[in-house]
Amino acid sequence: MITLKSDFKYSLMVATSMGIRITPVNGQPVHSSKLFEMQATSAETNVASIASHLGLPVKVLTTFVKDSPIAQLIKADLRARNMDFEGPEVAQGDPWGYRHQFNIADSGFGTRGPRVLNDRAGEVGRTLNVKDFDLEKLFVKEGVQILHLSGLIGALSPETSEFCLQLARYAKKTGTRISFDLNYRASFWKGREKELREIFTEIASVSDILIGNEEDFQLCLGIEGPEAGGKGIEAEIEGFKAMINRVKAAFPNASVYATTLREVISVNEHMWGAIMLDGDDWQVIMPRKINVLDRIGGGDGFVGGLLYAILKGWPAEQWPQFGWASGALATTFLTDYAQPADEEQIWSVWGGNARVKR
Repeated sequence: MITLKSDFKYSLMVATSMGIRITPVNGQPVHSSKLFEMQATSAETNVASIASHLGLPVKVLTTFVKDSPIAQLIKADLRARNMDFEGPEVAQGDPWGYRHQFNIADSGFGTRGPRVLNDRAGEVGRTLNVKDFDLEKLFVKEGVQILHLSGLIGALSPETSEFCLQLARYAKKTGTRISFDLNYRASFWKGREKELREIFTEIASVSDILIGNEEDFQLCLGIEGPEAGGKGIEAEIEGFKAMINRVKAAFPNASVYATTLREVISVNEHMWGAIMLDGDDWQVIMPRKINVLDRIGGGDGFVGGLLYAILKGWPAEQWPQFGWASGALATTFLTDYAQPADEEQIWSVWGGNARVKR
């Protein structure tokens, strides 16, 4: 059971490094394309988009390149998603100075899998620093119900690691609930394994909601993964349950633990499921077929839907259901995030109702 603050300005707050994704049109590969669509993106704002589109107040902590047209595009996008934001303006410097990261990714099609290239040289988000934000104003004077942190921003640089750690400590001190999606990336951890293990372990130890897959829990926190050997989805689910029980034993402060289940049949057809432990109660969503237009952001959509359901105070069994459907909805958008029209649209996805609404 999660008890949320009743005196607050923001339901959800995320820390992030904003960037740009460019995607070939018509599902084509990058190397053979001449036309690309461009959008503002980040994993953490993908999560927050469920709450912001459905009317809950959201705050984004980030940093921008001063006088940059890309920063202007990003700010306009966040406003369009009903998100408040704040962060320092950092001068670009010389032509080799700071910029917003670029994510170059095609969507794949059928048997041709998506390919993603992250171009993060000079990324301004790596400079995020706690001294640039008034934590008392954010957490005490304004108030936040849930702080969501991701391992992507947590491992981006020594500065962002310390930034996330200080946010988690202050949130814990002031009664703000903490959601932590581990999001392990090997390239981010290279050469910093010991340092990041300690930081991620401390953040996880004060978190109320822990989210990750088997790789995340093993490589971020040192938790033994699911046992191999069993065949079939039932055996796989039992293996994940055992792993989550080990996470719970190691990090008992949390009350909610969740992971998604995904089997890729083809680029455009996935089996999509989820497991959540709330206290001692399991909620299991057996994998169901979903049709995928673009898979990027599906996991973030799950987290966003889960957090929205918690913020709304719904029964625990509905939390992963709404998360599952939000993630499935996200994969039908060419943006990295879902843009739900209303709660009913998401519940229709859960119910398998794709009939026309007039």
